[in-house]
Amino acid sequence: MPLMGHLGELRNRLVKSLIAVGVGTIIAFTFNEQILDFLVEPYRTIHPEAQLAFFRPTEAFSLVMRISLWGGTILASPVIFYQLWRFVAPALTRREKRWILPLIAVLVLLLGAGLAVGYWSLGRGLNFLFDFGGDSLVPIIGADEYLRFAMRFLLAFGVSFCFPVFVFAAAAAHVVDSAGLRRARRWTALIILVTAAVITPTGDPLTLLLLAGPMYVLYEITILAVRFLLRR
Repeated sequence: MPLMGHLGELRNRLVKSLIAVGVGTIIAFTFNEQILDFLVEPYRTIHPEAQLAFFRPTEAFSLVMRISLWGGTILASPVIFYQLWRFVAPALTRREKRWILPLIAVLVLLLGAGLAVGYWSLGRGLNFLFDFGGDSLVPIIGADEYLRFAMRFLLAFGVSFCFPVFVFAAAAAHVVDSAGLRRARRWTALIILVTAAVITPTGDPLTLLLLAGPMYVLYEITILAVRFLLRR
């Protein structure tokens, strides 16, 4: 296929992904109140009587739109992963193509697991940060600031949990092997810690460990998968 053909194929895949995001956004908009309650629940658990306020006439509308787009993108993630596969599939061998659908399923599961761990960690991270204020400082947080923080927090966990799939894909393409991954343990642990420190919005050591710990465990599981599954 010539260059323009590849660009046309990429455009088609992007259009289908955007359509999926649009459909997911409409679905998420239908349940925007439930998604909002879901995101605010960790904050309410810490401060049951606290209320999130908005300060501009258009802020509530923009928040609902942002929540809907965030939820729609997550709902559309299987379609996005599938379209990515369809774009690269012509360049793969028949043996390599057999791995794609299982890897997409694992990507979706890891994304969900990351979001779940992130949600479990969100309340603990907030509690850790609010405790620094003691009794002298009372948190008064706007809805825009909190929801931006919560969505970024959850997305950081969800995306970070997906990295083992790309390590496994690199091994399947013979870029790395299990022996090389074992030798890189120390450097990988350091990279995971630095990455977790950069992408976690709270910046506290508790949240860093809550993200870095599962990521390193997933790395070790990936080594075992590369060693036994690919060899077989």
